[in-house]
Amino acid sequence: MKNLIMAYLGDAVFELYVRKYLINKGYGTVHELQTKSLDYVSAPSQRRILESLLNQNIFTEEEIEIINRGRNANSHKSKTTDVVTYHKATGLECLIGYLYQNNETRLNELMEMILCE
Repeated sequence: MKNLIMAYLGDAVFELYVRKYLINKGYGTVHELQTKSLDYVSAPSQRRILESLLNQNIFTEEEIEIINRGRNANSHKSKTTDVVTYHKATGLECLIGYLYQNNETRLNELMEMILCE
């Protein structure tokens, strides 16, 4: 699967995990859910998450390679954030998409780490 397609899939999977997490936390209105979701699903939030996880050295060499492929994929310019932030967020989404397709156990571990930070 192409890197940007994995990132596209990863974006949807990531958002689904975040939505389920926030609903289970008891947020009661759509406005609350949308506001809280931005702590996870915006490009700056995803960059922060990725950098935090990289600093914790939790990724395998294969996962870092996938992140780098996603980060370095040719894509359009973001209208809402700088290019470095956008590419790092894409790298995280690429990994999420890859894990969704290939290793759901690891995906669940990773998402638990992200959502419990």
